Amino acid sequence: MATQFLTSTSLMAMLFFGLVDQDVPKPRVELKYGAQREGRRPDADMAKWRAHRLGMIIHFGLYSQAGGAWDGVSYPFAAEFIKANAKVPDVEYDKLLKTFNPDRNAPKNWASLAKQLGAKYVVITTKHHEGFCLWPSKHTDFAVQSTPYKTDFLGEFVNACDEEGLDVMLYYSILDWHHKSWRYSLKDEDDHAEFMKYWEFATLQLEELLERYPGVKGFWFDGTWDSSVKNNGFLTYELEQRLREIKPNLVIGSRLRADETGARHFDANGQLMGDYEQGWERKLPISPLENDWECVMTVPENQWGYHANWTGHVKDSIELIEMLAKCTALDGNFVLNIGPRGDGSIRSEEIQLVREIGSWMDINGDAIYNCGTSGLERQDWGWTTAREGSTDVNAIIFNVPVSGRLNLQLKKGEVIKSATLGDKILQIEENGDGRYFIRIPKMDYDTAFVIKLQIVDGKQTVTDVPKI
Repeated sequence: MATQFLTSTSLMAMLFFGLVDQDVPKPRVELKYGAQREGRRPDADMAKWRAHRLGMIIHFGLYSQAGGAWDGVSYPFAAEFIKANAKVPDVEYDKLLKTFNPDRNAPKNWASLAKQLGAKYVVITTKHHEGFCLWPSKHTDFAVQSTPYKTDFLGEFVNACDEEGLDVMLYYSILDWHHKSWRYSLKDEDDHAEFMKYWEFATLQLEELLERYPGVKGFWFDGTWDSSVKNNGFLTYELEQRLREIKPNLVIGSRLRADETGARHFDANGQLMGDYEQGWERKLPISPLENDWECVMTVPENQWGYHANWTGHVKDSIELIEMLAKCTALDGNFVLNIGPRGDGSIRSEEIQLVREIGSWMDINGDAIYNCGTSGLERQDWGWTTAREGSTDVNAIIFNVPVSGRLNLQLKKGEVIKSATLGDKILQIEENGDGRYFIRIPKMDYDTAFVIKLQIVDGKQTVTDVPKI
């Protein structure tokens, strides 16, 4: 005990006096199934996904009919988990197959709504944890062909998105409550044998999706957190490679992958597995990330599929627009969730939010699409974005200073040549050391607005700047 005390005390003293390097890098782990690339994917397909910035994700399945309740009891947790939340036996839950018959216009209506939002891509749940498939899969009867709807709901939606000019990403849950060979953990050889049957099933389904819908841009995976998956990272590696053999330009999120150490999203060396980070669910980072990333956001606190009773804080359009601006300013994509009812209709609150966000994007979309971080210091009044290779900056204002002056710190050697709000040229006041005040019109603002800043190198001749 005394030796341990002296050792730890000595170590603390060494740390205090800087005799031990606290930033010693960890030894690199030799991995066969870790990340296959360092840095961002540089090709045109990934650049297009990155430039979209705004997307929509749709959660729809058998659970949409239940609306978060079973046998008259409402369950506040995520509605798509109703089978698990209410502990519904398979024989009872599977009866929802007999009543699955959404409106035939739903696929077109959803695609139209995504277009109204200003989304450039849509993610749709082809199969959630319940195991039900929105396409007529030849590998299971627990799919749309066994319902009164009968025809290919997913295919109709993909076609509707094509008509609207929207890219499609397919959500697929690896976790499957319905399949008899799914295992949460592999305790013995029998479990292993059964799980390998399930993995073959999932692989065949994913191949089937690419065969049926060759125009899709990528996969959005979920349900990979159980030990059966993460302790067998080679399976996720081989699956990803197989999908890329079929379609090399697929965009695949990080949720699929695990390495041989059990690390998920990022391998044991801290490198991202997959093309973008999927870890930002209902939350946002505080600073730009080195890798591509995407935030998926619900309107209420935690409901993805349709729930008849929204509880907790429900976000308004200004709050969601600010999240979108923040994501763009931090080099990420923002994806808004919509949860249609079992008949395919969408609640009026969500439709109104989509229209309000879409109206804002109609005016201000240039500050979002194809944009990313500006590199400028963060200000309390909002967020700044810029296009790659351009020094022009979009100042997206959410909190209007009562002084009527925006405070902005530029990089060393830069000056503001002009500041415009629509067709109005704004007055600029230089305040020394690269800090500027920009005077904005005094009026009642009911939504965020964008000021266009033309920023140039201070060594250039700056003329026609309306200073005071």
